Amino acid sequence: MIYLFEDFELDQARFELRRGGETLPTEPQVLSHLLLLAENHDRLVSKDEIIDKIWDGRAVSDSALSSRIKSARKLLGDDGRAQRLIRTVHGVGFRFAVEPEFRGAETPVATVTETVIETADAAPEAPVSGSKPSIAVLPFRLIGIAGEYAPMADALPHELITSLSRLRWLFVIARGSTFRFRSTEPDVRNIGEVLNVGYVLSGAVEIIGSRMKVTVELAETKDGGVLWGEQYAGEIGDVHEFREQIVSAVVSELDVHIPLNEARMARALPATSLDAWSAYHLGLNHMFRFTRKDNEIAQGLFRQALERVPDFTRAHAGMSFTRFQNAFLHYVPDTDAEIAGARASAEQAMACDPMDPFANLVMGRTHWIEKDLDGSYHWLDRAVSLNPNYAQAVYLRALSQTMSGRGVEGEQDVDLAIRLSPLDPLHYAMLSTRGLTHLLRDHHQEATLWAERAVRTPGAHVHITVIAGMARKLAGDDEAANRWIELARQRDPDISVEGFFSAFPFNDPVQRAKIENALKSLGL
Repeated sequence: MIYLFEDFELDQARFELRRGGETLPTEPQVLSHLLLLAENHDRLVSKDEIIDKIWDGRAVSDSALSSRIKSARKLLGDDGRAQRLIRTVHGVGFRFAVEPEFRGAETPVATVTETVIETADAAPEAPVSGSKPSIAVLPFRLIGIAGEYAPMADALPHELITSLSRLRWLFVIARGSTFRFRSTEPDVRNIGEVLNVGYVLSGAVEIIGSRMKVTVELAETKDGGVLWGEQYAGEIGDVHEFREQIVSAVVSELDVHIPLNEARMARALPATSLDAWSAYHLGLNHMFRFTRKDNEIAQGLFRQALERVPDFTRAHAGMSFTRFQNAFLHYVPDTDAEIAGARASAEQAMACDPMDPFANLVMGRTHWIEKDLDGSYHWLDRAVSLNPNYAQAVYLRALSQTMSGRGVEGEQDVDLAIRLSPLDPLHYAMLSTRGLTHLLRDHHQEATLWAERAVRTPGAHVHITVIAGMARKLAGDDEAANRWIELARQRDPDISVEGFFSAFPFNDPVQRAKIENALKSLGL
């Protein structure tokens, strides 16, 4: 990393100080002091910290320490009276008085000698072609006087780093590197170059009376464009709950917006130029359109990803998801073969990475389509434990509970899924499941409301339309029920009671009988 200030360049990797492009002769220990102060420009560096990190904890006199600081100032054209660049806090320590800019190291060199101890982590290596998306979460800015809540500006991004690291498809830069970039107006393109990341998440914390406002922004480092932003507000008295809500919401939003942007970029590339991750994200985009044609395209893209990286966990999981869709929506005649294929791909994904939430999710779906709801619940619950913010796993766990007759538990989970990811590709299914939880408890008007919202949501497939018709029938509105069933028949003339239960294997006998009677009365 290179620190830029005035006309100086302080190069950590080369271990040198340059002015106007020329290297200045510098004592190694003096340069070590400069590096330590520059990298911690946002705070005071105590004498004890300097002694511990540069002098290796040895006994050092104040005069020896002052001598090194004096030499550093002289190099920079500074002195103890002006303190233009290095300020002294008497009896405590020193502080770098300017906020440097940053640039990535020009050429890699060997690690600096032991003279510089723990002054900086090495910048991350440049991602290789085909690597997963990467993100840097910056410390948030404080606006106004935050008082005792000032630590939130660091606590929130720290928790976000921890939570985002659970997303196995995303490379997250560690706090030790990202928290050096404290600025009121971060240059995301420069940060992207220095840290070799594609995305930057920044934010601000503001205290207004008894309320706290948090603003978050996701930017792409290639052009500095903002991809997503949101503002959250809550009572200071509920600060811990508020913090958890923000972290969950932000992680869920990024789980949607980054893959969408990756798919957008991949779409602009020739098919032959797609690397494994680009093919995967583009496949994901087609997979969530829920049409026969898009499902075929998605499978082709996942195969392309696997040709490049045979042990690509998520591409195997994507293959399982699409083969499940073939069986679930009867896209192909031989559904048994697709169910077997879905299981084989899910098992392959688990063999590659058993800790990947998506791999666990498709294992849960495989058990579901095999009518093993208990097994399905186990795997979906494991997916949620691996990533508590994984809205799709939370929703599918809700559906598993609902089909087992546990509507109350299902309602709690599906409400959480909707809160976690209100723009999720499976949002239509979440709404429909919410309708089913009401239907099973004979809340027919509420069931109708949610079921019809689901039909009018992008991605809704034929089974969602059947559920809307069933809800209307149980609510006593035969005319509306018949309209929905007619629409379903236009999409799939072969809809039937048997087909519905092969997709949704309700195993509670009372609830299953209720659904079967409603569907038969509608002519299925």
